[in-house]
Amino acid sequence: MSTDLPPTDLGAAREVQARIYAHLPGLQAAEVRVARVVLEQPNVVIYKSASEVGQLASTSSATVIRCAQKMGFKGFHDLKLALANELAVFEQARSEEERAPDDPRTAVLVEITRAGAESVRDAGALVDPDAFEAVVGAIADAHRVVFFGVGTSAPLCQDAAYRFSAIGVLAEAPTDVHVQHVQARLLSAQDVAVIVSHTGSTRETLAAAAAARAAGATTVAITSFAVSPLTEQVDHVIVAGSRELALRLEAMASRLAHLALLDALLVAVAHRDESRAANALEHYTDVLGEHRL
Repeated sequence: MSTDLPPTDLGAAREVQARIYAHLPGLQAAEVRVARVVLEQPNVVIYKSASEVGQLASTSSATVIRCAQKMGFKGFHDLKLALANELAVFEQARSEEERAPDDPRTAVLVEITRAGAESVRDAGALVDPDAFEAVVGAIADAHRVVFFGVGTSAPLCQDAAYRFSAIGVLAEAPTDVHVQHVQARLLSAQDVAVIVSHTGSTRETLAAAAAARAAGATTVAITSFAVSPLTEQVDHVIVAGSRELALRLEAMASRLAHLALLDALLVAVAHRDESRAANALEHYTDVLGEHRL
């Protein structure tokens, strides 16, 4: 009998850990302790009551239940069911992986690429369909789209602006933080500001987001945490890419997840106006041809 796992099962199985990491910044200290117990001892938690988990986290059963609800579950029992399903799926996946011979020369490569692939799957598991659809519609109908991001998010914004331009969307991504702030203030109600930030707490991106919203533009946050200063001041929030990876590469993982999300938005917007996208891509192909030998 085949033991292959359907892709949808793998995607769903990542949702528990991804959801917990995404909500950590919005939890109180005692709730964070509960979340850490769930993340660090999942095999223990699925057999414990809320009171017992509370003891492990040095808090009350009421805090355990409240923590589960804050993370998007109906209650602690719902969290345990989802966690048990995740453990069962990935225990089976791990058994499949262990059958493959290990090559010490590529052990790090295998570990990091696997973790990166999981971070991309997390992106799909966390994204709210209604938020995604709303952002697609806003970008497709916008007069102008400006991407804002600094530090490691800046290259993603540059890439997104370039690729959205290729499908006929008037898009740009200013690199200088002062120019970003000025451009944000010059936006209008027909424009969209997309702010990309792993933490959602960088001063420069927060300033751009506030300026864009004050100007009347539709504001969108692509970030790794469900609760942050950024999520509190934008119209639409898409959360993806917060799960920690080996070697503390969570920032790198978030970039992979955010890149996948931006790519999904690109394709969805192109489908909204296929004639515009096809016409723009034809020009794009012609221009590239002029620069190739």
